[in-house]
Amino acid sequence: MSSVFYMPPVSLMGKHAIQLLGVDLVSREFKKALIVTDKVCVDIKLINHLTDELNSHKIDFTVFDSVQANPTEQNVKDGLELLTNEQCDFVISFGGGSSHDCAKGIALIATNGGHVRDYSTGVHLSAKPQLPLVTVNTTAGTAAEMTVFAVITNEQDQTKYPIVDKHLTPIIAVNDSELMVTMPKSLTAATGMDALTHAVEAYVSTASTPVTDACAIKAIQLIAKNLEIAVLNGQDRDARDAMQYAEYLAGMAFSNASLGYVHSMAHQLGGVYDLAHGLCNAILLPEVSRFNAYVVPDRYVDVAHAMGIETHGMNPAEAAEAGISAIEALSQKVGTDQKLRDLGVNEDKIEFMSINALKDACSLTNPRQAELADIMAIYHSRL
Repeated sequence: MSSVFYMPPVSLMGKHAIQLLGVDLVSREFKKALIVTDKVCVDIKLINHLTDELNSHKIDFTVFDSVQANPTEQNVKDGLELLTNEQCDFVISFGGGSSHDCAKGIALIATNGGHVRDYSTGVHLSAKPQLPLVTVNTTAGTAAEMTVFAVITNEQDQTKYPIVDKHLTPIIAVNDSELMVTMPKSLTAATGMDALTHAVEAYVSTASTPVTDACAIKAIQLIAKNLEIAVLNGQDRDARDAMQYAEYLAGMAFSNASLGYVHSMAHQLGGVYDLAHGLCNAILLPEVSRFNAYVVPDRYVDVAHAMGIETHGMNPAEAAEAGISAIEALSQKVGTDQKLRDLGVNEDKIEFMSINALKDACSLTNPRQAELADIMAIYHSRL
């Protein structure tokens, strides 16, 4: 069976990597950038790392800073309008997954036309490459800076849907760990558990390959060793560097192997309740893993080993459960082991979310296919 592997042709990584960006952009002869970001990055002046680099190389830009935590169709529309009015010829996203997802939507529609929702009903539906997109990442979790995925919220019907398209791949991805040291503990924890979810779901995916497996397992190992340290001491550069590489490796894995029910279900929580995506993944990952381990226990045995668990003397089911318990223990240590009810989720939307989760593109590669009652039961278990 053949497979295709997608990732950015250029990735700038490590401390002060952003200082390599200007020279590269000048060589491409871009004229003006639309910077897509959120108000927090602007207010705390984190974005100055990017704008100073652009100014020093005389690259013109305008800033769209209205991206919401769960980027909406309206965000894409408003950003596209500004891009057109300002005659920008490329896009730079700055921030976490929300900014990258919104920028992907803008860049894709800029060249392909239509509505962003038009590209959510299948895979690789666009006819043309998107407007050149550069992603500057400030969190270690979503890997949206390098994947073929974007997730957009339809505010009208409270749904959140993924777009999977090879043309969403950025031309340059920047992961500068110095941009991540000021992340608050809660965001470090949630994005780190998001990266762990990417790695685990990619590893057990029905579309996994030896290449994605290698990326996923290494990502799990790095997260198991470094996430708690990064949460407790955000200034620990070694831990921040390790988490930066872990989230990128996890992105390489899931961008090419896809995901599963954790993401399908988390998307619905984001659409209905506007909850943080990484936190939702952390809450759902153990229960979805137990559901899946029934059919692919050996895969979860490998996860256990990557989490640092000694499984000698255990049968596959016991070893798989030990690995899932290790995930739960890590979640407890970093503060993401929460209940959905405490986040405002109640029973009245569970059937609605479960129906939409089964329609989500990420569900296609889950190793065990579920009935509606199964998805509802998982939601209920995390209330």
